[in-house]
Amino acid sequence: MPNKKLEVALKEKQQELAKRINAIEADFHKGRSQDFAEQATETENDDVLDEIHHEAKRELQLVNEALIRLEKGVYGHCSSCDEPINPKRLTALPYTTTCIDCAN
Repeated sequence: MPNKKLEVALKEKQQELAKRINAIEADFHKGRSQDFAEQATETENDDVLDEIHHEAKRELQLVNEALIRLEKGVYGHCSSCDEPINPKRLTALPYTTTCIDCAN
């Protein structure tokens, strides 16, 4: 994947994740029901949303780090062994930092 195309794809993912994080945070800030049964359901939903929120923030961090590596010209090289990462792996996980051998 050429660098410009990759940069565009990573920035689109960055925007998508930021939008998801903002939507979850907005949901956390809205009022809760006065009904106790409804509050129990909302609490369960909050637990699930909290986990999704955490994962989205982590993925956003990885995307941001990939953009920095791209800018520095070190994108696509394994952070453990410094060998090139298989392009198919980068296509599947564009923010990965390790080759498949080092990931195992």
